[in-house]
Amino acid sequence: MLNKNIVNFIGCESEYEDADIVLFGVPFDSTTSYRPGTRFGPSAIRNESYGLETYSPYQDKEITDGQIFDSGDLELPLGDTQRVLESIEERTNVILEDGKLPFMIGGEHLVTLGSVRAVHKKYPDLHIIHFDAHADLREDYLGVKLSHACVIRRCWESLGDGRIHQFGIRSGDKEEFLWAREGHVKMQKFSFDGLSETIGKLKEKPVYFTIDLDVLDPSVFPGTGTPEAGGVSFMELFQAVLDVVKGCRVVGCDVNELSPGYDTSGVSTAVAGKLVRELLIAFS
Repeated sequence: MLNKNIVNFIGCESEYEDADIVLFGVPFDSTTSYRPGTRFGPSAIRNESYGLETYSPYQDKEITDGQIFDSGDLELPLGDTQRVLESIEERTNVILEDGKLPFMIGGEHLVTLGSVRAVHKKYPDLHIIHFDAHADLREDYLGVKLSHACVIRRCWESLGDGRIHQFGIRSGDKEEFLWAREGHVKMQKFSFDGLSETIGKLKEKPVYFTIDLDVLDPSVFPGTGTPEAGGVSFMELFQAVLDVVKGCRVVGCDVNELSPGYDTSGVSTAVAGKLVRELLIAFS
């Protein structure tokens, strides 16, 4: 059984044994390829959540209506990427073994790989729905295979062709887009067009849902390591998130790539916190 964090995300006050959802942060950004700082994302989201209400007028529900436990941030051996991924996998395994939904807050996007490894062991027919500005399909980044620029390619190595569904992609090198077109992954560039069809096709299949917050336009969300113009609005992302949670059998989830130091106004952290709140309420 995991211990409760001292400072919880707002409204996440359930005891572990009662919880259906377990929140945990992964303050890791050691493979960030441009601007570092996402290691501060989980604590920023948690601390700033108290600027939110527990009630969502969008969903007409309280976050306290659900049973959510906040286990805090993992203590990580920064500098040892493989061990970090193992720590994430171990935490996700514990949560899954106890019949609960793992909800991870990054950190850089590579953290997804550790959680996906654990979820895939339990659900061999796993699919991934991936919202992002970046394809993250490189074979390596400057010779390094464990990079946030390669995370979805590493996930593909476990899942195989046709089981990764990407939306909002608007950046990557040419080889990534060519590789996607060969049928390895299903990529929707620039928008969420086709999301409802994807949800319908997946039906009761287990889905891991990963959200890189830089899918948002940097005018909405400047506090990220690799901002990319041409993104979606908050309400477009919010509606797409609700569609996935309500339409799919989501068995694991993460939200990542807030780098709060690049937005001293706090707006990016507020955006991230609100999305996390709405996700948690939708899952409850």
